[in-house]
Amino acid sequence: MNETLRSILAGTAGLDIAALAALVLTIRRVPGTTPDFVRLGWTTLAIQCLHFVEELLAGFEGRFSLLLGLAPWPKTFFVLFNLSWIAIWAGALFTVRRSRVALFPLWFLAIAAIANGVAHPLASVAVRGYFPGLVTAPALGLAGVFLFSRLVAFTRPAAP
Repeated sequence: MNETLRSILAGTAGLDIAALAALVLTIRRVPGTTPDFVRLGWTTLAIQCLHFVEELLAGFEGRFSLLLGLAPWPKTFFVLFNLSWIAIWAGALFTVRRSRVALFPLWFLAIAAIANGVAHPLASVAVRGYFPGLVTAPALGLAGVFLFSRLVAFTRPAAP
């Protein structure tokens, strides 16, 4: 396996865990009748977009992988990965009133936002200074907590 692919797979492993948790929540919880979290979802997505821009301008794709002892990610991968998820999250917000499947990306958005809110300050501590994404991470993490709690309130455990 080449070093770039190994770096991408290892560097995004935390997101795999977040996606698995989102999948479990999507399967194990059934939606209510009126999703009152859509506006909050759009707010969280807007903050995520700002977070992505901060990361991109500050070179996150190189600094994060190096922090983990991995090869730098290609900027093209980083941009396409983020833009793809932004599109998926926007699509989910547009369709959540009609599709239970749309809850998966929204659970993932909430969990990933919370993870960003924790990981960026920790990375800044590790490097003893600014780490790309630090400025927007606290707002993103807080929005993620609110979105997660709204998703929990909107859903209920599925019957066994």
